[in-house]
Amino acid sequence: MKHAIVVGCGVVGLSSAIRLVEAGFEVEIWTRDLPPRTTSSVAGAIWYPYKVAPADKVARWAHATYAALEKLVGDESSGVVMRLGTELVPAGVPERATAAAAEYRRCARSLRELHPEFLPPGFSRGFEMQVPIAEMPLYLEYLLRRFERAGGRVIERTLDTLERAVEACECVVNCTGLASRELCNDREMKAVRGQILRVERGAIERFVLDDFDARGVTYVIPRSKDCILGGTTDEGAEELVPDEAATRSILARCASIEPQLQQARILSVAVGLRPGRSAVRLEKSTPRPGRTLIHNYGHGGAGLTLSWGCADDVLALAR
Repeated sequence: MKHAIVVGCGVVGLSSAIRLVEAGFEVEIWTRDLPPRTTSSVAGAIWYPYKVAPADKVARWAHATYAALEKLVGDESSGVVMRLGTELVPAGVPERATAAAAEYRRCARSLRELHPEFLPPGFSRGFEMQVPIAEMPLYLEYLLRRFERAGGRVIERTLDTLERAVEACECVVNCTGLASRELCNDREMKAVRGQILRVERGAIERFVLDDFDARGVTYVIPRSKDCILGGTTDEGAEELVPDEAATRSILARCASIEPQLQQARILSVAVGLRPGRSAVRLEKSTPRPGRTLIHNYGHGGAGLTLSWGCADDVLALAR
Protein backbone atom coordinates (compact mmCIF):
# COMPACT_ATOMS: atom_id res chain seq x y z
CA MET A 1 0.00 0.00 0.00
CA LYS A 2 1.28 3.44 -0.91
CA HIS A 3 1.55 5.99 1.91
CA ALA A 4 0.83 9.71 1.78
CA ILE A 5 0.96 12.65 4.16
CA VAL A 6 -1.29 15.63 3.48
CA VAL A 7 -0.11 18.78 5.23
CA GLY A 8 -3.04 21.05 6.06
CA CYS A 9 -6.59 20.37 7.21
CA GLY A 10 -8.71 23.03 5.52
CA VAL A 11 -11.20 22.24 2.78
CA VAL A 12 -8.44 21.76 0.18
CA GLY A 13 -6.38 19.44 2.39
CA LEU A 14 -9.35 17.37 3.54
CA SER A 15 -10.66 16.93 0.00
CA SER A 16 -7.23 15.84 -1.25
CA ALA A 17 -6.80 13.45 1.67
CA ILE A 18 -10.22 11.89 1.06
CA ARG A 19 -9.49 11.30 -2.62
CA LEU A 20 -6.23 9.56 -1.69
CA VAL A 21 -7.53 7.40 1.16
CA GLU A 22 -10.62 6.34 -0.78
CA ALA A 23 -8.34 5.32 -3.66
CA GLY A 24 -6.43 2.94 -1.39
CA PHE A 25 -3.59 5.09 -0.05
CA GLU A 26 -2.68 4.97 3.63
CA VAL A 27 -3.04 8.64 4.55
CA GLU A 28 -2.17 10.88 7.46
CA ILE A 29 -3.08 14.55 7.71
CA TRP A 30 -0.50 16.63 9.53
CA THR A 31 -1.95 19.92 10.64
CA ARG A 32 -1.25 22.81 12.96
CA ASP A 33 -4.96 23.64 13.22
CA LEU A 34 -8.00 21.39 13.23
CA PRO A 35 -10.95 22.46 11.02
CA PRO A 36 -12.67 24.85 13.47
CA ARG A 37 -9.52 27.00 13.53
CA THR A 38 -8.71 26.94 9.80
CA THR A 39 -9.36 29.74 7.31
CA SER A 40 -11.93 27.48 5.64
CA SER A 41 -14.17 27.63 8.71
CA VAL A 42 -14.68 31.38 8.21
CA ALA A 43 -15.65 31.13 4.53
CA GLY A 44 -19.09 32.08 3.26
CA ALA A 45 -18.65 29.02 1.05
CA ILE A 46 -20.79 29.52 -2.00
CA TRP A 47 -19.65 27.74 -5.16
CA TYR A 48 -18.18 30.58 -7.19
CA PRO A 49 -14.61 31.03 -8.48
CA TYR A 50 -13.34 34.28 -6.96
CA LYS A 51 -9.86 35.85 -6.93
CA VAL A 52 -8.22 32.84 -8.57
CA ALA A 53 -6.36 31.84 -11.76
CA PRO A 54 -5.51 30.44 -14.33
CA ALA A 55 -8.91 30.68 -15.99
CA ASP A 56 -8.75 27.50 -18.08
CA LYS A 57 -7.76 25.22 -15.18
CA VAL A 58 -10.07 27.04 -12.78
CA ALA A 59 -13.02 26.35 -15.07
CA ARG A 60 -12.21 22.62 -15.17
CA TRP A 61 -11.64 22.37 -11.42
CA ALA A 62 -14.80 24.37 -10.69
CA HIS A 63 -16.96 22.21 -12.93
CA ALA A 64 -15.65 19.02 -11.30
CA THR A 65 -16.27 20.44 -7.83
CA TYR A 66 -19.80 21.52 -8.72
CA ALA A 67 -20.59 17.93 -9.71
CA ALA A 68 -19.00 16.51 -6.54
CA LEU A 69 -20.85 18.91 -4.24
CA GLU A 70 -24.13 18.27 -6.01
CA LYS A 71 -23.82 14.57 -5.11
CA LEU A 72 -23.63 15.48 -1.40
CA VAL A 73 -26.90 17.41 -1.32
CA GLY A 74 -28.92 14.32 -0.36
CA ASP A 75 -26.79 13.80 2.77
CA GLU A 76 -28.05 16.26 5.39
CA SER A 77 -24.95 15.71 7.53
CA SER A 78 -22.76 17.20 4.79
CA GLY A 79 -24.12 20.72 5.25
CA VAL A 80 -24.31 21.13 1.45
CA VAL A 81 -27.47 22.45 -0.19
CA MET A 82 -28.39 23.73 -3.64
CA ARG A 83 -29.73 27.28 -3.64
CA LEU A 84 -31.29 29.41 -6.31
CA GLY A 85 -30.03 32.97 -6.50
CA THR A 86 -28.74 35.79 -8.64
CA GLU A 87 -25.34 36.95 -9.85
CA LEU A 88 -25.43 40.69 -10.57
CA VAL A 89 -23.26 42.68 -12.98
CA PRO A 90 -23.07 46.45 -12.32
CA ALA A 91 -23.68 48.90 -15.14
CA GLY A 92 -20.45 49.93 -16.82
CA VAL A 93 -18.58 46.65 -16.33
CA PRO A 94 -17.08 45.77 -19.76
CA GLU A 95 -17.98 42.48 -21.41
CA ARG A 96 -14.37 41.26 -21.33
CA ALA A 97 -14.34 41.56 -17.54
CA THR A 98 -17.21 39.09 -17.26
CA ALA A 99 -15.82 36.50 -19.70
CA ALA A 100 -14.41 34.23 -16.99
CA ALA A 101 -17.64 34.38 -14.99
CA ALA A 102 -19.58 33.37 -18.10
CA GLU A 103 -17.44 30.25 -18.41
CA TYR A 104 -17.86 29.36 -14.73
CA ARG A 105 -21.62 29.81 -14.59
CA ARG A 106 -22.08 27.64 -17.68
CA CYS A 107 -22.30 24.46 -15.57
CA ALA A 108 -24.80 25.89 -13.07
CA ARG A 109 -28.32 24.47 -12.99
CA SER A 110 -31.38 26.53 -13.93
CA LEU A 111 -29.25 29.22 -15.57
CA ARG A 112 -31.13 32.07 -17.21
CA GLU A 113 -30.50 35.77 -17.79
CA LEU A 114 -32.94 38.09 -16.04
CA HIS A 115 -34.75 40.93 -17.71
CA PRO A 116 -33.33 44.33 -16.59
CA GLU A 117 -36.63 45.32 -14.96
CA PHE A 118 -36.07 42.64 -12.30
CA LEU A 119 -32.63 43.95 -11.30
CA PRO A 120 -31.75 46.31 -8.43
CA PRO A 121 -30.82 49.90 -9.41
CA GLY A 122 -27.31 50.25 -10.82
CA PHE A 123 -27.08 46.80 -12.41
CA SER A 124 -27.20 46.13 -16.14
CA ARG A 125 -27.30 42.34 -16.16
CA GLY A 126 -28.31 39.54 -13.83
CA PHE A 127 -28.15 35.76 -14.03
CA GLU A 128 -30.36 33.42 -12.05
CA MET A 129 -28.79 30.06 -11.31
CA GLN A 130 -28.68 27.24 -8.80
CA VAL A 131 -25.35 26.53 -7.13
CA PRO A 132 -24.04 24.54 -4.14
CA ILE A 133 -23.60 26.28 -0.79
CA ALA A 134 -21.74 24.61 2.08
CA GLU A 135 -22.31 25.54 5.71
CA MET A 136 -18.65 25.27 6.55
CA PRO A 137 -18.73 24.20 10.21
CA LEU A 138 -20.98 21.28 9.20
CA TYR A 139 -19.17 20.57 5.95
CA LEU A 140 -15.71 20.45 7.51
CA GLU A 141 -16.98 18.08 10.19
CA TYR A 142 -18.47 15.90 7.46
CA LEU A 143 -15.17 15.82 5.54
CA LEU A 144 -13.21 14.94 8.67
CA ARG A 145 -15.61 12.10 9.55
CA ARG A 146 -15.50 10.78 6.00
CA PHE A 147 -11.70 10.81 6.00
CA GLU A 148 -11.39 9.04 9.34
CA ARG A 149 -14.06 6.45 8.51
CA ALA A 150 -12.10 5.58 5.38
CA GLY A 151 -9.08 4.81 7.57
CA GLY A 152 -7.25 8.15 7.56
CA ARG A 153 -5.53 9.62 10.63
CA VAL A 154 -5.17 13.24 11.71
CA ILE A 155 -2.07 14.29 13.64
CA GLU A 156 -1.73 17.76 15.15
CA ARG A 157 1.78 18.82 14.27
CA THR A 158 3.36 22.18 13.52
CA LEU A 159 6.04 22.19 10.81
CA ASP A 160 8.65 24.83 10.15
CA THR A 161 9.69 23.00 6.98
CA LEU A 162 8.14 20.39 4.68
CA GLU A 163 11.37 18.42 4.85
CA ARG A 164 10.17 16.60 7.98
CA ALA A 165 7.17 15.25 6.09
CA VAL A 166 9.31 14.33 3.06
CA GLU A 167 11.66 12.39 5.33
CA ALA A 168 8.73 10.49 6.83
CA CYS A 169 6.80 9.52 3.70
CA GLU A 170 7.21 8.74 0.00
CA CYS A 171 4.37 11.06 -1.04
CA VAL A 172 3.62 14.44 0.55
CA VAL A 173 0.81 16.79 -0.47
CA ASN A 174 1.23 20.41 0.61
CA CYS A 175 -2.18 22.04 1.22
CA THR A 176 -1.05 24.67 3.70
CA GLY A 177 -2.56 27.72 2.02
CA LEU A 178 -1.06 30.99 3.21
CA ALA A 179 1.52 29.13 5.33
CA SER A 180 3.21 28.05 2.08
CA ARG A 181 4.64 31.56 2.01
CA GLU A 182 7.06 30.46 4.72
CA LEU A 183 7.13 26.69 4.23
CA CYS A 184 7.98 27.00 0.52
CA ASN A 185 9.55 30.45 0.60
CA ASP A 186 6.88 31.38 -1.95
CA ARG A 187 7.03 35.14 -2.32
CA GLU A 188 4.00 35.07 -4.65
CA MET A 189 1.77 34.23 -1.71
CA LYS A 190 -0.05 37.12 -0.10
CA ALA A 191 -2.88 37.44 2.36
CA VAL A 192 -6.20 38.71 1.04
CA ARG A 193 -8.16 39.80 4.09
CA GLY A 194 -11.86 39.04 4.06
CA GLN A 195 -14.43 40.22 6.61
CA ILE A 196 -17.92 38.72 6.87
CA LEU A 197 -21.02 39.22 9.00
CA ARG A 198 -23.35 36.57 10.32
CA VAL A 199 -26.88 37.92 10.67
CA GLU A 200 -30.37 36.62 11.34
CA ARG A 201 -31.69 34.89 8.26
CA GLY A 202 -35.32 35.93 8.50
CA ALA A 203 -37.22 34.92 5.37
CA ILE A 204 -34.25 35.08 2.98
CA GLU A 205 -34.12 32.00 0.74
CA ARG A 206 -31.99 33.11 -2.21
CA PHE A 207 -28.35 34.09 -2.52
CA VAL A 208 -27.32 37.35 -4.18
CA LEU A 209 -23.78 37.97 -5.47
CA ASP A 210 -21.98 40.97 -6.96
CA ASP A 211 -18.44 39.91 -7.87
CA PHE A 212 -17.59 43.25 -9.46
CA ASP A 213 -18.14 45.77 -6.65
CA ALA A 214 -15.00 47.90 -6.37
CA ARG A 215 -15.42 48.07 -2.58
CA GLY A 216 -15.10 44.27 -2.30
CA VAL A 217 -17.14 41.29 -3.38
CA THR A 218 -20.70 41.70 -2.09
CA TYR A 219 -22.80 38.65 -1.27
CA VAL A 220 -25.77 37.42 0.70
CA ILE A 221 -25.69 33.69 1.47
CA PRO A 222 -28.60 32.16 3.42
CA ARG A 223 -27.75 29.08 5.52
CA SER A 224 -29.88 26.81 7.69
CA LYS A 225 -30.22 29.17 10.67
CA ASP A 226 -28.43 32.38 9.69
CA CYS A 227 -27.18 34.41 6.75
CA ILE A 228 -23.62 35.27 5.77
CA LEU A 229 -22.91 38.74 4.39
CA GLY A 230 -19.70 39.85 2.74
CA GLY A 231 -17.30 41.14 2.20
CA THR A 232 -13.90 42.75 1.79
CA THR A 233 -10.91 42.09 -0.47
CA ASP A 234 -7.94 43.71 1.25
CA GLU A 235 -4.81 42.48 -0.51
CA GLY A 236 -1.77 42.35 1.73
CA ALA A 237 -3.73 43.12 4.91
CA GLU A 238 -3.35 40.64 7.78
CA GLU A 239 -5.22 42.32 10.63
CA LEU A 240 -7.65 39.79 12.15
CA VAL A 241 -9.57 42.29 14.27
CA PRO A 242 -12.90 43.23 12.60
CA ASP A 243 -13.13 46.75 11.22
CA GLU A 244 -16.27 48.65 12.23
CA ALA A 245 -16.30 50.75 9.06
CA ALA A 246 -16.12 47.59 6.97
CA THR A 247 -19.00 46.11 8.97
CA ARG A 248 -21.16 49.14 8.19
CA SER A 249 -20.18 49.06 4.52
CA ILE A 250 -20.94 45.34 4.16
CA LEU A 251 -24.34 45.71 5.79
CA ALA A 252 -25.25 48.72 3.63
CA ARG A 253 -24.10 47.10 0.39
CA CYS A 254 -25.93 43.85 1.13
CA ALA A 255 -29.13 45.67 2.13
CA SER A 256 -29.02 47.56 -1.18
CA ILE A 257 -29.28 44.28 -3.13
CA GLU A 258 -31.46 42.40 -0.61
CA PRO A 259 -33.98 44.79 1.01
CA GLN A 260 -34.98 42.21 3.65
CA LEU A 261 -31.66 42.98 5.35
CA GLN A 262 -32.57 46.58 6.18
CA GLN A 263 -33.25 45.69 9.83
CA ALA A 264 -31.03 42.60 10.09
CA ARG A 265 -29.50 41.93 13.50
CA ILE A 266 -25.78 41.15 13.45
CA LEU A 267 -24.95 37.93 15.31
CA SER A 268 -21.18 37.94 14.84
CA VAL A 269 -18.34 39.33 12.73
CA ALA A 270 -15.37 37.28 11.52
CA VAL A 271 -12.16 37.87 9.58
CA GLY A 272 -10.16 35.38 7.53
CA LEU A 273 -7.04 35.57 5.37
CA ARG A 274 -7.49 34.11 1.91
CA PRO A 275 -4.35 32.45 0.44
CA GLY A 276 -3.84 34.80 -2.52
CA ARG A 277 -1.50 33.99 -5.39
CA SER A 278 -1.18 34.95 -9.06
CA ALA A 279 -2.24 31.38 -9.92
CA VAL A 280 -3.04 28.20 -8.03
CA ARG A 281 0.06 26.09 -7.59
CA LEU A 282 -0.80 22.47 -8.34
CA GLU A 283 2.27 20.57 -9.45
CA LYS A 284 4.56 17.69 -8.55
CA SER A 285 8.26 17.72 -7.78
CA THR A 286 10.86 15.17 -6.69
CA PRO A 287 12.76 16.71 -3.76
CA ARG A 288 14.92 13.60 -3.48
CA PRO A 289 15.04 10.15 -5.11
CA GLY A 290 11.99 8.09 -4.24
CA ARG A 291 10.07 11.04 -2.81
CA THR A 292 7.17 12.94 -4.36
CA LEU A 293 6.02 16.38 -3.21
CA ILE A 294 2.73 17.69 -4.62
CA HIS A 295 1.81 21.33 -4.04
CA ASN A 296 -1.88 22.28 -3.95
CA TYR A 297 -2.30 25.82 -2.63
CA GLY A 298 -2.98 29.43 -3.60
CA HIS A 299 -6.75 29.10 -4.13
CA GLY A 300 -7.57 32.69 -3.18
CA GLY A 301 -11.29 33.03 -2.46
CA ALA A 302 -12.17 29.76 -4.18
CA GLY A 303 -11.01 26.98 -1.86
CA LEU A 304 -14.40 25.29 -1.68
CA THR A 305 -15.14 25.97 -5.35
CA LEU A 306 -12.00 24.24 -6.62
CA SER A 307 -11.48 21.69 -3.85
CA TRP A 308 -12.67 18.45 -5.47
CA GLY A 309 -11.36 19.27 -8.94
CA CYS A 310 -7.92 19.96 -7.49
CA ALA A 311 -8.16 16.83 -5.35
CA ASP A 312 -8.75 14.76 -8.50
CA ASP A 313 -5.53 16.17 -9.97
CA VAL A 314 -3.65 15.44 -6.74
CA LEU A 315 -4.72 11.81 -6.91
CA ALA A 316 -3.65 11.57 -10.56
CA LEU A 317 -0.21 13.02 -9.72
CA ALA A 318 0.19 10.75 -6.68
CA ARG A 319 -0.57 7.67 -8.73
